[in-house]
Amino acid sequence: MNRFALHLAALAITLASTGPLRAEDDLPIRNCTFCHGVSGQGFMVAPRIAGQRPQYIENQLKSFMAHVRDNPYARKYMHNASANLTPDLITGFSQYFAAQAPRPADDGDKALVATGRDIFENGIPSQNVVACVVCHGPNAEGVRHIPRLGGLSYIYVKRQLDQWNEGYRQAAHPMPKVAKFLSPQEIDALASYLSYVE
Repeated sequence: MNRFALHLAALAITLASTGPLRAEDDLPIRNCTFCHGVSGQGFMVAPRIAGQRPQYIENQLKSFMAHVRDNPYARKYMHNASANLTPDLITGFSQYFAAQAPRPADDGDKALVATGRDIFENGIPSQNVVACVVCHGPNAEGVRHIPRLGGLSYIYVKRQLDQWNEGYRQAAHPMPKVAKFLSPQEIDALASYLSYVE
């Protein structure tokens, strides 16, 4: 068993044995920050979850548990990591990471930012692409269960849009339909812009 598999096994045992939460200190935050980075700012292939909408985090954790999120990294990492989450832990993690101050990834192509901003704010009417701002808010801050996109890494946003086109996460309505109308260049521009939004 490799080191990561051992960590996931330890995570499952820890989560299964966690009792009622009394305070923020009772949350096994280290189990999340192992992949998502200190304060949830994102690390390697894991997205930044700091400042994310609490309802969105909660819904995604439930989706991982139910194996509804079927993309490769979800299956490889989050299906096992979320297997023994209790309702209290789901709520606790969601509230904790939503309260952390997010920092933008700043890892996109700056030359594509203006094009990405235009797609985000105005959509692409000729391709039936609605403006992202309609659902995700004027500063890409998200609304209730709709995720914050501002500041997510270029790599993460691009991967999600590409994977919708590959047939993953089809339950995430309406994004599979939106993504199929975006060209690779438009995806690059949108992901680049979002990485710089604070």
